[in-house]
Amino acid sequence: MAKFDRNTPFNDLPLLPLASEIEHDPEILKKLVKTSRALASFNSNVLRLPNPEMLINTIALQEAKTSTAIENIFTTEDELYKAISDTTKEENANVAIKEVLRYREALWQGYRHLVKMGAVNQNLIIEIFQQIKDTKAAIRPPQAMVVIKRGNSEFRAGEIIYTPPRGERIVEALIKNLLDYLNDDEKYPTDPLLKMCVAHYQFEAIHPFQDGNGRTGRVLNLLYLINKKLLSSPVLYLSKHIILNKEEYYYRLQEVTQQGKWKDWILYMLDAVEKTSILTNDLVNQITNQMENTLVHGKERIKWYNKDINEVLFSQPYSRAKALGVVFKKSSRTTLTRYMDELVRARILTPRREGKEVYYLNDDLIRILEG
Repeated sequence: MAKFDRNTPFNDLPLLPLASEIEHDPEILKKLVKTSRALASFNSNVLRLPNPEMLINTIALQEAKTSTAIENIFTTEDELYKAISDTTKEENANVAIKEVLRYREALWQGYRHLVKMGAVNQNLIIEIFQQIKDTKAAIRPPQAMVVIKRGNSEFRAGEIIYTPPRGERIVEALIKNLLDYLNDDEKYPTDPLLKMCVAHYQFEAIHPFQDGNGRTGRVLNLLYLINKKLLSSPVLYLSKHIILNKEEYYYRLQEVTQQGKWKDWILYMLDAVEKTSILTNDLVNQITNQMENTLVHGKERIKWYNKDINEVLFSQPYSRAKALGVVFKKSSRTTLTRYMDELVRARILTPRREGKEVYYLNDDLIRILEG
């Protein structure tokens, strides 16, 4: 274990892989089995969905909101749901809303890159960061004196707690080592879930960007699991576990840095994946069960109600009249409004007027997402 001084750049950050006894620890291996089963069960459930991408504005949005909240950037559900109901609202949204929406887009932009290129690489990591921070910047320059400080609400606020590696080509070399570890399964034949746990610490310790490293690292976790066929799309709600256990998350990170305590960190991350898989699996089940009930209810009361309309109404918590235009491609605004009124009378949606705007709320979906 390299000597650690929080005020000095951690240029002696140990390279990967870890010592083999850590990866073969009986307690870790036992936890790995449970976690793998929970993740596999969740993923098979997602694959059964007729249209898995409908979760973009539901579970992926909750992940985006919570991951952004970990960085102390907060939004209300109401503000967020309004923004995603209309692209013009997204453009005029406040800074916090835009941060959340950029995170959600980073998930899907990263996913598309991964499908196209087939590997987690440096360009992918930079793309994720640039989307999250809305910047053209890349890996921080060697002269940037980046440090991690205690938050304003903490004891000894402003005190330096960590200084990441710094210097000419040092960060780039550490990123290369990290990517080699992730991608070379012959040289490093470690279980992908264990690799993800190890790589998440290593990425945060390298801290390759001036800002946005936490969110970039959490997107990278999901994309790596997709790359290794353990997850089919980036809809695992991992950030909720982290924010509910935020103090332990940062404590375990610091334990690895200062004392080389990898075991407790790996167990924490495996527990996060296991519990998140169970939680998100339940969320998917609740959404799909409610969709089925609503589809039956809608067909009984509205002659034009069908599966496509049902999916549109469950793709986001708030809808506008023009949302049905996705299905009824040539319908006028008047006709679409009349259709929305029918949905209100059938108690599938609830209208909310704010000035000249009318939002239509899917109360069943909101109840599930906020439960």
